[in-house]
Amino acid sequence: MTADTTLDLLDNDPVFHLKGGMLTMTVVELARLSHDHFARQLAEKVEQAPNFFVDTPVVIALDKLTDKIDATALKTLLATCREHGLQPVALRGGEDFRSLAQSAGMVLIPVGRQREKLIETPAPVAQPAPAPAAETAKAALSAGGRLITEPVRSGQQVYARGGDLVVMAPVSAGAELLADGHIHVYGPLRGRALAGVQGNTEARIFCQNLEAELVSIAGQYKVAEDLRKEQHWKQAVHITLAGDSLKITAL
Repeated sequence: MTADTTLDLLDNDPVFHLKGGMLTMTVVELARLSHDHFARQLAEKVEQAPNFFVDTPVVIALDKLTDKIDATALKTLLATCREHGLQPVALRGGEDFRSLAQSAGMVLIPVGRQREKLIETPAPVAQPAPAPAAETAKAALSAGGRLITEPVRSGQQVYARGGDLVVMAPVSAGAELLADGHIHVYGPLRGRALAGVQGNTEARIFCQNLEAELVSIAGQYKVAEDLRKEQHWKQAVHITLAGDSLKITAL
């Protein structure tokens, strides 16, 4: 084989591949423009789960914003996000926001292309929890936890401060559960579940059907792409922290 032939083969050898994927993305949906309030409320959110917000990519949604936003206000908003560990990667909104996105070096995502709307399916009717599950939930609540009996819908966030969180219903994609202690979900878990958000490495996650977008214990997490590779995907599982990685076992 000549040198020229070798070069021709190298030229035809692909150096990259384009692949489609569904990535979990946090959306910061602005309702009104108030920098002071935004900074304070964002700081409170980050305080609930400090490890989770480190280098978290986010989309800034402007389609529900009632106030006018210019390049200067956007620059201030983005700087505040980055100060708290968030990494804005795109704006969401109508075509009139395209020049604003370009001024900040960001892409514009049209309204209606959000992942959660593409995959959202009606939540199944919750089945009564078996006796062992009910006893576990009762024990968790006796320690000062929080009980949720209604389905947790997309866009909702539930936080059990200082204790365990027990959800006796389905958790939809786009919903978020946070607890300082354990998280128990007696139904399908399709959203996010973050246990031990204040650093409790002994916290655990229990669910009857693992279909989560993300699970996390004390800042260590796995996203849906990794979870789908687990042998217990769509099964009842028990999630613990082993060193710096999550261990998922069947219930």
